[in-house]
Amino acid sequence: MRAALRGIEAGVAADRLTEALGVPLPILRPRVAASGIGHLVKAGLLVYLGGDPQFPVVHLDQVAAMTRRRDLPALLDRHVPLGPDQAAVRLGVRRTDFDQVVRLGWLAPVATVEIDYKHHGGVTTVPLYDAQEIALLEVVHPSVDWRAVRTTRAGRRSPLAALTPLVPGEDRVLLAAVARIARVGRAAVVNWRRRNPDFPDPVAGTDVHPQFDRRAVVAWLLAHDKIEVPTGPTLAALALAGAGGATHRFRLDDPWLSLADDAGGEDCLSGWSTDDDEDALAALAAGEFGASLRRLTAPGTGPLAVPGEVRVIDRFRSGSGGLRLTLAWPAGLRGTAGSGPAGGVVRHGVAYAGPGEGCVCRRHDCGGVVPVAWCAEHGDTVGPVLEWHPGGGIRCTDLLLGRLAGGADRHGLGGQ
Repeated sequence: MRAALRGIEAGVAADRLTEALGVPLPILRPRVAASGIGHLVKAGLLVYLGGDPQFPVVHLDQVAAMTRRRDLPALLDRHVPLGPDQAAVRLGVRRTDFDQVVRLGWLAPVATVEIDYKHHGGVTTVPLYDAQEIALLEVVHPSVDWRAVRTTRAGRRSPLAALTPLVPGEDRVLLAAVARIARVGRAAVVNWRRRNPDFPDPVAGTDVHPQFDRRAVVAWLLAHDKIEVPTGPTLAALALAGAGGATHRFRLDDPWLSLADDAGGEDCLSGWSTDDDEDALAALAAGEFGASLRRLTAPGTGPLAVPGEVRVIDRFRSGSGGLRLTLAWPAGLRGTAGSGPAGGVVRHGVAYAGPGEGCVCRRHDCGGVVPVAWCAEHGDTVGPVLEWHPGGGIRCTDLLLGRLAGGADRHGLGGQ
């Protein structure tokens, strides 16, 4: 009885689980609704203490323990179905785009719920969709440009509208398509089929080109850890400094980093942001030379730093309500970020054993030369100068030329 006195309403419990998912809430992650608490009770993850079974009273300490679970996003996807509006948020698209997904036959309702809108139409039956299947759509249908779908501006036709709906019961894939889903070569799938007797049997096709049921294949890939359910967006962490020099930290959800192939181009970074972060980023980039990117950590690349001229070049609000920003900077300024938490451009870019007659920079403990283009010790007048190259940031052109001319021994160049 004493434990029951610590009960909280479903709406309060849902708010606390939502806060545990992240503040601000990441893109591709809807708020936990009060009805979701009822599904967690049905799954045995929370104890029913009374009230409406759909919106039950649950124990405060149990909810607190659940908020600390690292697998909370996966638990919600596995046990809490989503209505159409929530499903669109989970997929990161407009509601009209999600309706196209249903039209194509890629998803079917797993349950329904009746909602009384009172003065706005009375009782309405709303379909519910499996959140895990929604999260897997991007994996299961890799041929779709999901980034283009998510960034379709309000009022524009959905890229999914041009696709043909599936014939019921005929969602089939070839071995090559299975390989694309698992992000492996076709030969790997052939080996899985040969070595695993529980691999799904073909449902159509020929011995040379067998066809498999997509759902059965996806279930097998999940069971054998060949794919995993995406639980949320990837993140990019930025540390920017404006004219005053103070460092401000930001987060971009679902980032897309495009690096130029030559120094004359421009690097771009786009991602989902909040209104408050957008205002702060725009203020930092409003100076004469833009903001300085002390450190950028994004998937697929090493930490980057840019000494200046970072600016906001585009922003738009998608039909699903998300705010997407694009930052840009001259590719020639791109450098490698320092290993410390403060970031900053790596000042010692090329390793060498000892200075030669062509190298006038003094030696440092790390065995590198100072990038003179923005070096407080050398200014911009002392050689050797530095050259930009794709993927590696800045390097010493004098040492590079010496190496190409057979002068690596003169500089003792030990590599970059």
